[in-house]
Amino acid sequence: MKRRHLIVAVATLPLLARARGRPLVEVWKSPTCGCCKDWIAHLEANGFASKVHDTGNTGMRGRLGIPVALGSCHTALVGGYAIEGHVPAADVRRLLAERPQAIGLAVPGMPVGSPGMDGAVYGGRRDPYDVLLVGRDGSTRVFTSYR
Repeated sequence: MKRRHLIVAVATLPLLARARGRPLVEVWKSPTCGCCKDWIAHLEANGFASKVHDTGNTGMRGRLGIPVALGSCHTALVGGYAIEGHVPAADVRRLLAERPQAIGLAVPGMPVGSPGMDGAVYGGRRDPYDVLLVGRDGSTRVFTSYR
């Protein structure tokens, strides 16, 4: 009987997160990726709730319509939008506030200095990168630039 209660409790976590005003970010990643874990921690520290699938992200990236060329190490879904890679929480919040007609946001590759790629191991290095808004036709435009 205790197992059934645990299953019910885990299944209701997304509902509780939304009820408390914390947008739920569902993430697909490799079970061994440390930078993905750091990105999730960044989102949680910035008011998001998370649900993580340690199953890899290639299949989900394709299902959500993110072009392969924009790929990174994790794919997420929040508020009906795809989030690919190390997108800062502020940009996810802006996306949810503005609600553009788009698939979502992407930070291709794994730029050093982006959330999750900014740990002590990088010695404070920050490479420039763009957060791209991915249109429904697969086109992109710069949503935010980090220099």
